Amino acid sequence: LQQFEPAGVCTRDLQECLQVQLSQLPEETPWLEQAKLIISRHLSQLASSDYSQILRRMRLKEDELRSVLALIQSLDPNPGQSAVADEIEYIVPDIFVSKQNGRWVVELNPDIAPRLRINSDYASLIKRADSSADNTFLKDNLQEARWFLKSLHSRNETLMKVATKIVEHQRNFLEYGEEAMKPLVLHDIAEAVEMHESTISRATTNKYMHTPRGVFELKYFFSSHVATTTGGECSSTAIRALIKKLVAAENPRKPLSDNKITRLLEEQGIRVARRTIAKYRDTLFIPPSNERKRLV
Repeated sequence: LQQFEPAGVCTRDLQECLQVQLSQLPEETPWLEQAKLIISRHLSQLASSDYSQILRRMRLKEDELRSVLALIQSLDPNPGQSAVADEIEYIVPDIFVSKQNGRWVVELNPDIAPRLRINSDYASLIKRADSSADNTFLKDNLQEARWFLKSLHSRNETLMKVATKIVEHQRNFLEYGEEAMKPLVLHDIAEAVEMHESTISRATTNKYMHTPRGVFELKYFFSSHVATTTGGECSSTAIRALIKKLVAAENPRKPLSDNKITRLLEEQGIRVARRTIAKYRDTLFIPPSNERKRLV
């Protein structure tokens, strides 16, 4: 069974999966024996990026280990996944935001808000003084149709009001990116448009906005605030963007620990607890520093 294609299927764990793939490579493949040895004996050290241990136990030089790792990284840890076709789901935005003549313009997507009207032919069949069952049926359905159109109009108006206020509040995000995102909660928008918070929550759930910076769910623009050392406020979204930026620029040999990120943010006037940094890092799917360590 383990000889089936793709190589590595029908194995019991990751170690066996990689071993089967290595066993099917030509014997003259460079660094094949060293790769097999690392997978069989030092997989835990490899998983934790403990390269110093591997170098010492394998008696390899850094350049040699780098070549061995390149071979291991060419293997597929999920070989069966290639046999499953991915279903692509497309998001249709409810709101379009664009910059026109120096101003941010908010528009409703006409494709999700088609123009509906009551069929005049059916409406004309209703007779005012007729109380027959047929006429009553037509009257009731005409009333329901009118309520339906009114509800759609009200829904679109609410969506436009909410989206417009969000764009007004988060103009800096549209101009400069995530790091300029301001703190915003449902109460702020509810107060601005004079509606209840629950209405704002429903209006922003599963609704998407198309901006020059991408397509975002309306909920994305809401975030809690963190006080700065200067007495101001910084949004949690902006802090996550800063964490992402710091990690992207770190030395892969010496990745930034959560404590170090905390100190770097404090130097920028943002005081955040280390456990909060760890939580934000997890939401960004950034592994801890020991797992981010790499050989340059």
